[in-house]
Amino acid sequence: MYRTKTCGELRITDVDKQVTLSGWVQRVRRMGGMTFADLRDRYGITQLVFNEETADSALWAEANKLGREYVIQVTGTINERSSKNSKIPTGEIEIAVSSLTVLNAAETPPFTIEDNTDGGDDIRMKYRYLDLRRPCVRRNLEMRHKMAFEVRNYLDKQGFLEVETPVLIGSTPEGARDFVVPSRMNPGQFYALPQSPQTLKQLLMVAGFDRYFQIVKCFRDEDLRADRQPEFTQIDCEMSFVEQEDVLEIFEGMAKHLFKTIRGIEITEPFPRMPWIEAMTKYGSDKPDLRFGMEFVELMDVLKGHGFSVFDEAAYIGGICAKGAASYTRKQLDALTDFVKRPQIGAKGMVYARVEADGHVKSSVDKFYSQEVLQQMKAVFSAEPGDLILILSGADAMKTRKQLCELRLHVADQLGLRDKNQFACLWVVDFPLFEWSEEEGRLMAMHHPFTSPKPEDIPLLDSDPAAARANAYDMVINGVEVGGGSIRIHDSELQDKMFKILGFTEERAREQFGFLLDAFKFGAPPHGGLAYGLDRWVSLFAGLDSIRDCIAFPKNNSGRDVMLDAPAPLDPSQLEELHLNVEPLDE
Repeated sequence: MYRTKTCGELRITDVDKQVTLSGWVQRVRRMGGMTFADLRDRYGITQLVFNEETADSALWAEANKLGREYVIQVTGTINERSSKNSKIPTGEIEIAVSSLTVLNAAETPPFTIEDNTDGGDDIRMKYRYLDLRRPCVRRNLEMRHKMAFEVRNYLDKQGFLEVETPVLIGSTPEGARDFVVPSRMNPGQFYALPQSPQTLKQLLMVAGFDRYFQIVKCFRDEDLRADRQPEFTQIDCEMSFVEQEDVLEIFEGMAKHLFKTIRGIEITEPFPRMPWIEAMTKYGSDKPDLRFGMEFVELMDVLKGHGFSVFDEAAYIGGICAKGAASYTRKQLDALTDFVKRPQIGAKGMVYARVEADGHVKSSVDKFYSQEVLQQMKAVFSAEPGDLILILSGADAMKTRKQLCELRLHVADQLGLRDKNQFACLWVVDFPLFEWSEEEGRLMAMHHPFTSPKPEDIPLLDSDPAAARANAYDMVINGVEVGGGSIRIHDSELQDKMFKILGFTEERAREQFGFLLDAFKFGAPPHGGLAYGLDRWVSLFAGLDSIRDCIAFPKNNSGRDVMLDAPAPLDPSQLEELHLNVEPLDE
């Protein structure tokens, strides 16, 4: 046996026992006739002691050759430490080593294998197998394991069956770009990797499985950011004979189960529900962060028509009130103005107003507004002395609200209002069924073509389809969309109508989705579902800024695996076998 105990389980009650441990050397400290080493495995750290006076010369010499990340096996006696370490569970004991075997010597790692490492993102991703040795990263993956276990436990008790669906499927439009896979056995033809098992889980409902789930890999070829990866993991679910209320009840229950079992937080109150239009009007986002206030206040009636052309010509004027932030300096306010003028936000400027200690309002546009008007603005915000009002305007109301959303979140970060240990959950409901695509010049499905309209809005498909609402819902926690879904269309005629509105010819609809349309002819039950993002859930519970740190082997922001050096060119013989010709990129 390489070990009789792990490095995390020994306690003061084990003193005088003889044990064998194996693991990695975290660090070595040499102090005259004593050498100390911290031995680490997945379970914890135990201090080893080598004493020159009691060790034979071979053991002492070997102990003083040890370096970081050496893999070793030791046997020794458990002693009580004279200098205890209260920061680790094994901090009251140490092992007086009598036997040492070096199982594998190691080169000096390119960064320290500790929670607070000196390695940057690029170097850590290149040597991800070393990064995974860091306890903080390991804890993220342990949480991910426990969360997947609790998901299966909860859904099993709710009567769901876990069913695997294919990874090689046909390409479908209406969504992100597909990753495609050439077929050697079918030259010139391609599989696609699934963006989600959407049509497959609907077919399982047609097949009578009633309640399906799968913890499944999905693939989308889209630009990356902190909460996106080209491959990600969904908790994918579907139910038959349900309405929206049934789905929300089941998966709100699952969210509460995860909060209780993973974070030890008991949530008894129902999650609030907010229509999409309210979320956009009050917060400029369909995933609003409700941990703090700063709801938008529209100021058209108060500030328009007073000679300030920027506001007089605007289609929307709105602002937020940051409580207690009137102490912002001119330099800080200029920095906020520069922030909203960044190209990715696109505002032309920002107006601010302070409520001073005596209630007087001092603004950056005082010459255009009397104190009487500024007091009206103060009243609309219910602002108090010490508060700071920030205002944006623009020619497009929705675009300006989105800019104001970015400002709201930025200021909340500066004021420390986004506590990662505080959670604000809600359902966003009643999304638009369609959105207009300038690029395509047509209506596109906001979710996917199989989302059902609200029953009362079905007549609008003939008269005003852009006004129709979707029978769709998203769960949002702390400004993060952790999951979403919809009631699906199960009627062939309604599905045909959706395809026509989306610009599908009958031939194209049949080419892309004929298998699903044919299945509906054989009796499709009313059905709906939801998909949670497992990576986002783990990231949220672990308090991470990026989902990369809860994925074992993630890609970087360019979609590359720098450890495996993928993607990479194929050997010419492979290309020939696949009947592919790759043209060189223009320099």
